[in-house]
Amino acid sequence: MPVFLYLLAVAVFAMGTSEFMLAGLVPDIAATLDVSIGAAGLLTSAFAVGMVVGAPLMAALARRARARTTLLFFVLLFAAAHLVGALTTSFGVLLGTRVIAALANAGFLAVALSTAAALVAADRKGRALAVLLSGTTLATVAGAPGGALLGALLGYRATFWAIALLCVPAAYGIVRGIPADAGAADNATAPSLRDEIGELARPGLLLVIVLGALVNAATFATFTFLAPIVTGTAGLGELWVPVALTLFGLGSFAGVTVAGRISDRRPGKVIAFGGPALLLGWIALGVLAAQPAALLSLVFVQGALAFAVGSTLIARVLYAAENAPTMGGSYATAALNIGAAGGPAVAAATLGAGELGPVWVSGLLMAIALVIALPLLRVVAPRAVPAPR
Repeated sequence: MPVFLYLLAVAVFAMGTSEFMLAGLVPDIAATLDVSIGAAGLLTSAFAVGMVVGAPLMAALARRARARTTLLFFVLLFAAAHLVGALTTSFGVLLGTRVIAALANAGFLAVALSTAAALVAADRKGRALAVLLSGTTLATVAGAPGGALLGALLGYRATFWAIALLCVPAAYGIVRGIPADAGAADNATAPSLRDEIGELARPGLLLVIVLGALVNAATFATFTFLAPIVTGTAGLGELWVPVALTLFGLGSFAGVTVAGRISDRRPGKVIAFGGPALLLGWIALGVLAAQPAALLSLVFVQGALAFAVGSTLIARVLYAAENAPTMGGSYATAALNIGAAGGPAVAAATLGAGELGPVWVSGLLMAIALVIALPLLRVVAPRAVPAPR
């Protein structure tokens, strides 16, 4: 894989840390700003809504620009949003900064995915996606629990300052690592914006977007409210929250790494075997969450399965959107974040029934995904055609 992909992954790490860190900061934000835990949890949904709206919008606005310039702009805007978030005492302003940060993140990821898909071999899009998503999974391994620990020790505002600082090396990596002429659409040969948007009418592309959204919604429904499950249902102390987040992150890194090796050639097997296992894991978590050892073990397993299946489906979006070279990355980003917006929103509505409501939401969403995916597996994951020598 080209070196620039790993430099992009550094920026994805900073942005993923910001997105995931709220899972460990929800109680502190709620107490500090005098809002309910459910309202504080909706900061994740606001971020994801901004990602969903921003991905196609930012990709469309940036499709004729050079990738390096566009990516640098988005990273700096992301940093500025976190500086304001660290300083504000208003929940409304904090909510607004999450939307702005999400727009920057969406634009960055959409352009990064399209650039990666265009600059690697046609049959290695899954591998390229895995490298970029490794930044996200490392954010769950180190960034999110680190943010949770920093928040526990110094308050949630310290995590926002830390994210802003992380953007500095990310910006340097973009300037030094991205080719100056990479990523801009050629006016003479690139399809029109109307034609690229028209690709969304294709049933195969819509199918994988819906499935990717459902699996990601199941993941975020529980992940967003993992802290109350750890401290409430399992009865563990607050410092166990970063431990649980780290285990989830280690699992997700393992899952996306393994899937990246096989999803280009055997996507059907990842979905057919990983999908049912993921559903069984959510059910087991709902039943066994009160037992700390079982909870922590299942958190690792579910991280691995969720990211293996989810990243495979997102890679299928890139394949299905091959006729939309500048907008395909935005469709993949939207698939990720439609779920990230919807999952926590539905899960928040179940908190009145107890901390485990989000886990059962995850199981239901995964069951729906399997009912759709398994009968149509050959459409979702067609047999790979060997690349020409």
